[in-house]
Amino acid sequence: MDKASKVELIASSSGWVSALLNFFPGLGVGYIYQRRWKAYWITNLVSVIWLIYGFYSQLENDPSDPIQLNNDQQSFFGLFIIATVSSVEAWYASQKAKERRSSDKA
Repeated sequence: MDKASKVELIASSSGWVSALLNFFPGLGVGYIYQRRWKAYWITNLVSVIWLIYGFYSQLENDPSDPIQLNNDQQSFFGLFIIATVSSVEAWYASQKAKERRSSDKA
């Protein structure tokens, strides 16, 4: 796919839909909507690395301590931050592509 058609495809996608799809299901579903495969796989890779990190950090906890098990918010907040950053980036990419398309037409 050449650069012009890629920008046209991203510009034709709705920014709020791609942001919403990245935020609620998470894991970069909005990137599939925009057909941005590199960003999709990077988001999934970062999410998997974060979950593996959370798994290994849980191994350090004492399983007999109930306070440690109730205070595990690390995985949730990490995935929340990943979803937030990816949704903002998807919206920004859509707006940037629309500006680029309008400047190319002028």
